[in-house]
Amino acid sequence: MAKVSFKSIRARAEKRKGGPRVLLSLLPKKPDKKALAKLPDDRILSEMAERIFSAGFVWDVIDKKWPGFEEAFLKFNPKALLFQPAEFWEKLVADKRIVRHPGKIKAVRENARFVLEVSKEHGSFAKFLAAWPADDQVGLMEFLAKRGSRLGGFSGQYFLRFLGWDAFVLQGDVLTCLRDSGVSIGTGTSKKDLRAAQAQLNAWARESGLPISHVSRICALSIGENHPVARLKEIMQS
Repeated sequence: MAKVSFKSIRARAEKRKGGPRVLLSLLPKKPDKKALAKLPDDRILSEMAERIFSAGFVWDVIDKKWPGFEEAFLKFNPKALLFQPAEFWEKLVADKRIVRHPGKIKAVRENARFVLEVSKEHGSFAKFLAAWPADDQVGLMEFLAKRGSRLGGFSGQYFLRFLGWDAFVLQGDVLTCLRDSGVSIGTGTSKKDLRAAQAQLNAWARESGLPISHVSRICALSIGENHPVARLKEIMQS
């Protein structure tokens, strides 16, 4: 476990960013389980798809093209998509409204089935997510990777974060913060690394009373390259 208190990490982040109020403005929205539980299955599938298509691609390009994705994929209605014949999916590979990546297009179809299966089991996919405890993100990520398609690694982490689930994202500065604090962690991709990160972020969340998503972001802002606040806010809004 870390040899550094979260209080000192937060103080360092506040100093780097210009004070408590500025730091607060750079944090994700506070997780709201009730709001999360109300999300319809089509919005869940849409977010899954956007994170998958964004992986390894310029996010701004995907954002600008997303209305076209919504049209092409029938507004990500899982039942409507699964009702479509093979020809529908074959045509998407040549559809200029979207990024024509056969593997990722296939993942939408597979995840439509995944979303419906979980929805039938739990009332809705969103209710399932809202009921999963934030201190076991590792377990949830394993579930997404096993039963979903292309939802491992960062795609799964960003999917949860963008939906409003209380998620950490183990990007470079978060890993640096953990290592600097005395946590033994490698690239952040192995089960051992993920569990070490989860345990420490859980501990800091208990210490601070903050959501894990806030602890993760503050950790990242406390170390590494000190990006301008204006640029960080642009990224958050994109």
